[in-house]
Amino acid sequence: MRYKELPGTEIEVSKICLGSMTWGQQNTQDEGFAQMDMALDMGVNFIDTAEMYSVPGRPETQGSTETIIGNWFAERNNRDKVILATKIAGPSPTFKHIRPNLGFSADALEDALHKSLTRLQTDYIDLYQLHWPERAVNIFGVRDYNHKPNARWEDNIGEILDRLEVHVKSGKIRHIAVSNETPFGLMRYMEEHRKGKLKIVSTQNAYSLLQRRDEIGLSEVLQMEDIGYLAYSPLAFGVLSGKYLNGAMPAGARVTLFPNYNRYNGEGSLAATQAYKDIAEKHGLSLTQMALAFVNDRPFMTSNIIGATSLEQLKENIESIEIQLSEEVIREINEVHSRMPNPAA
Repeated sequence: MRYKELPGTEIEVSKICLGSMTWGQQNTQDEGFAQMDMALDMGVNFIDTAEMYSVPGRPETQGSTETIIGNWFAERNNRDKVILATKIAGPSPTFKHIRPNLGFSADALEDALHKSLTRLQTDYIDLYQLHWPERAVNIFGVRDYNHKPNARWEDNIGEILDRLEVHVKSGKIRHIAVSNETPFGLMRYMEEHRKGKLKIVSTQNAYSLLQRRDEIGLSEVLQMEDIGYLAYSPLAFGVLSGKYLNGAMPAGARVTLFPNYNRYNGEGSLAATQAYKDIAEKHGLSLTQMALAFVNDRPFMTSNIIGATSLEQLKENIESIEIQLSEEVIREINEVHSRMPNPAA
C-alpha cells in the first residue's frame, strides 16, 4: 500500500480508500465485516461512509452502513487503526427521510453529527464532509451548470465554517471537508479561510476515465490551494469493469438491481469503455485495474475510493495500487479521451 498526507494535517491516508455504500443493501453486515477485515489486512487505513448510506437511499435502510461500521469497531476493538470519514446530507426533496432538517444549519449539524457518532460507536470523526452543497450545482449526472438567478441561496459559507468549528473544538471532528464541490465553492471556502476560519482539507468528487471534468479547472485550485482530492466512482458504477458491454446486465450488479443508476451507461460512455478495454487487453491489463491505476496516480489525487460487493472484486481493486501504467498506456488513454472527452455527465 502507498500513503499520502491529507493536506494540512498530520494524517497519512492510504491511497486506496474503502467505500462502504453497499453495506446494508447489496451486502450484509457479515460481508461488510469481511471487506473491512481484508482491506485492513492489505494496508487500507481509510474508510468512507455517509449518514444517507446504504444506497439507494431508503427510509428503512438509512444509516445502515454507519451502523455496520460501528458494530465492526465494537467487535474488533480497532477504531484507532482507521481514518474514518463520513458525510452530512445537504438539502434534497428526495432524502427527507434522513432528517427533517436537511442542510447545514447549526441544529442540523448537531443532530446529524450526534446520530452518526452514535451509529458509528465512536467519539470522533476524522474527516467530516458536507455531502453536497446547499446551493444548486451541476452534480449527480448533470453536465452543464444552469445558473438560476432567483435560486434561494444566500452565501453562508462563513457561517457554515463557524458552525463546524464548534464541533472541531469539542473534539467530535478532527478535520472538515466538502464533497461534490466546484471551483467556485472551493475558492469561497478558501476566501473564508484567509479571513481566519477553518480550512477544508479535501473535496470528494466523481472522477474516472469517463468523468475527468475536474481536470479542467478544479485541479488547479486543488494544487494551488493545497486541498486534497478523494475520487469516488472510479469505476463509474462498475461500468469500467466492462461487465455491461454488449448489452450485458449481470445478475446482482448495481445497475442491474437499480436501473436508475444509469449516468455512466449511455452510448458514449459504453463506446469509450470499449476503447479503454481494448487498450487494457493490448497491454495485458484488466480494464478494472487499468482504470483504477489511472486514478491512483493523478498528480492531484489524495485517495481513490473503491467499492466492491465481493471479496474477489475488493482484492483486485486494492491490488491496483501495485500497477504503474506505462507512458504508452497513458498516451493511448489520453488519445481516447481526446476523441471522447467526458462521455458521462
